[in-house]
Amino acid sequence: MVFVTRKTHFNAAHRLHNSSKSDEWNKKTFGKCNHPNWHGHNYVMEVTVAGEPNPETGFIIDLSDLKKIIEEKIVEPCDHKNLNLDVPFLEGILPSSENLVKAFYEELKEEVEEASSEGGVLYSVKLYETERNIAEYCPFKKV
Repeated sequence: MVFVTRKTHFNAAHRLHNSSKSDEWNKKTFGKCNHPNWHGHNYVMEVTVAGEPNPETGFIIDLSDLKKIIEEKIVEPCDHKNLNLDVPFLEGILPSSENLVKAFYEELKEEVEEASSEGGVLYSVKLYETERNIAEYCPFKKV
């Protein structure tokens, strides 16, 4: 199995707030991330595709195709946006890094796998909220 990864970045605002809980609970649970006027991050995202290279091209996926899919499905809708309010595919999702990587994976999966060589799969999405806070969604890894 060969893995190929494309890295990209975008900037976005969000607020961690569970509307089914009290304001006091939200402030205690989420701290600064619950600020009522939002806060932002310079997100870095890595998308990894796994498979066997096509014998004619040597590619699992053409990286220019992967770049285009990521731009259309994630960067365009999310960059310089409010993740709570402006991104239709995130509606109803508490935008923690953990929830975002799962949503991004689901948003990318079909098109990435269609563009991959036969049997290629979207292996994982990794999101750096900061250089020290990172979430990864990889349904193939068992804990």
